[in-house]
Amino acid sequence: MSGQRRLVALLTVGLLVGLTVGCGSTEETAQPRPWHDGRIFLATGNTTGVYYQLGGGYADVISRHLPGYEARAEPTGASGENITRLVEGDMEIAFSLADTAADATAGRGAFAGRPQPVRALARVYSNYTHVIVRVDAEITDLAALRGKRVSTGSPKSGTDVIAGRLLSAAGLDPERDVRRARLSLPETVARMRAGTLDAMFFSGGLPTPGIADLLNGARDRFALLPVANLIEPLTATHGSVYTTAELPRKTYDSAAATPTVTVANVILVSADMPDQLAYDLTRLLFTYQADLAAAHPEARNFDRQSASSTDPIPLHPGAARYYQGS
Repeated sequence: MSGQRRLVALLTVGLLVGLTVGCGSTEETAQPRPWHDGRIFLATGNTTGVYYQLGGGYADVISRHLPGYEARAEPTGASGENITRLVEGDMEIAFSLADTAADATAGRGAFAGRPQPVRALARVYSNYTHVIVRVDAEITDLAALRGKRVSTGSPKSGTDVIAGRLLSAAGLDPERDVRRARLSLPETVARMRAGTLDAMFFSGGLPTPGIADLLNGARDRFALLPVANLIEPLTATHGSVYTTAELPRKTYDSAAATPTVTVANVILVSADMPDQLAYDLTRLLFTYQADLAAAHPEARNFDRQSASSTDPIPLHPGAARYYQGS
């Protein structure tokens, strides 16, 4: 967000918060002195991805049910960028893939030597790795991407991370053996349609709107590539953060289910967020889960029993108190 846009947003938020307090809403218990002047920005992802839709729904829930606060979802390059902006104080909540978040808290990968002070509110749903190829490119496995034009997602995104790791697991150098382009999902879809890309990666929930837009009615042009066979070299190098599952045939009207690699999503906040606010934000995820599911069906997969299983990403103490039932 530009400085001018953020200033306008903050002024708008301040006005709305003032109106909310003036109306004397009593549905929930407000913070005595709203953190960050009562404004909450959510770092989401590409505009045609699930993060953006869920983030918009979550922002609406926060604005309606947490007096003293006004929230807004912002489109971003997703996981890596989200964590950076969260730590810099530009965002208050961030969606992230668990593998990228684990790297951030451990100070490895893109965050090498710089452990990031982030905490989790919840483990939510799983992302499915979509590897899509042009049918006329005759690509039958990931190793066949050698020399091909491949989009690995937005720079610093979780998709970019997992794409590089999968290419390495297939015996390819992600920077030398493929013609790598780091593009947003809308840009990637446009270039796949134009024939200027041979393949693409995207890690997203089901269905991902941008992927559905590309695949629906185009089975003769594009195909999903199975990659679950790479789970052993992937986990041998990067640990058990990755699992496998079948991407159902009905999701994109594919010819068959597609075995792929999955990774959990987490919702992150800064380590210095007040405990009560973290508690309230976590509570809203489950109290108004039906509202979030109206924004995107992946919210139906939020599970209070497993949501606290964010290891190795530390759970925020406020979120932990919510799961403990106090």
